[in-house]
Amino acid sequence: MSDVILLSLTASLNPTLVAATTVMLLLDKPARLMTGYLLGAYVTSITLGLVIVFAFSNSSTTNTTQNALSPAVDIGLGTVALAVAFVLRTGRDERLRERRRARKAAKPDKAPPRWQRELSKGSPRTTFVIGALLTLPGASYLAGLDQIHKLHYSTTVTVLLVIGFNIVMLWLLEVPLGCFLVAPEWTPRAIEGAKVWVSRHAHMFAVRGFALLGVLLIIKGLIGLLS
Repeated sequence: MSDVILLSLTASLNPTLVAATTVMLLLDKPARLMTGYLLGAYVTSITLGLVIVFAFSNSSTTNTTQNALSPAVDIGLGTVALAVAFVLRTGRDERLRERRRARKAAKPDKAPPRWQRELSKGSPRTTFVIGALLTLPGASYLAGLDQIHKLHYSTTVTVLLVIGFNIVMLWLLEVPLGCFLVAPEWTPRAIEGAKVWVSRHAHMFAVRGFALLGVLLIIKGLIGLLS
């Protein structure tokens, strides 16, 4: 179960979701727009999640290979996480960002993606459609569904787990929406302060987070291989 929670948090780190939330926070009536986006995201992610997790149950290939592949995948993902932590810790990522900034400076500004332009129009109906279209399963989401399948719970419990997984996965949208509903005047100031704090400490947390995740995944993989 701890793997499911970890993967749901990993799946929540979606750049598109962060960008969409940021755009909606700057528009009029952000609570209505975020509600539309969240409902659309729920429709897509929960529906696809249920279809996928129950499709795993009918896959004989999954059942025959999961014991051999799972530890190797954990070790591989752990190694990648440690490599990312190393790159961030040594500052080598800054060179890539400098090159990227130089390329952007040499090129004319591009128009924002179409979904951002549509989102800026400020219609809850539009945000519902955009949320439904942009919330597609990624690697962490699929891995989480596979872990839910391996728990072999009843159908009812599995459905509830898939729903809970999606609720956790979309916390970056749910938290500011809940804050707007409870404290609409205080929330914009708090979000701005949070952005400043994160910008100051994001690098440190990223290094430590990836390092911890890498170590835990490698340990889990080694235990799986030796057991």
